[in-house]
Amino acid sequence: MRPVVLSVTGVGNSAVDPLDHYLTPFNVSLAVVVTGTITYTVQYTYDDVFAAGYTPASGNWLPHPSLTSQTATKDSNIAYPVRAVRLTTSAGSGTAALTVIQTGGGGV
Repeated sequence: MRPVVLSVTGVGNSAVDPLDHYLTPFNVSLAVVVTGTITYTVQYTYDDVFAAGYTPASGNWLPHPSLTSQTATKDSNIAYPVRAVRLTTSAGSGTAALTVIQTGGGGV
């Protein structure tokens, strides 16, 4: 899949990036680049983000263990199936940009 970039300036939440939880193996690379001063967390969910009436604000979001309350550029991954990821910022006036790359399903 093509890389997806989710960006937040100041305090707030990014858009939601739905992932293909049917891919085997399920591999997602996450990289957050920080500009300025900002505190961010990458979150993931098992919720069906395509369900009728679903809103991210009322979703069940879990913090990524190594990308929680970070202030510097950092990367990590998710090796097990989840439905979606997003970036949330809690302090600062800088920008955090999350790049998401999903691979899997075999092939060449």
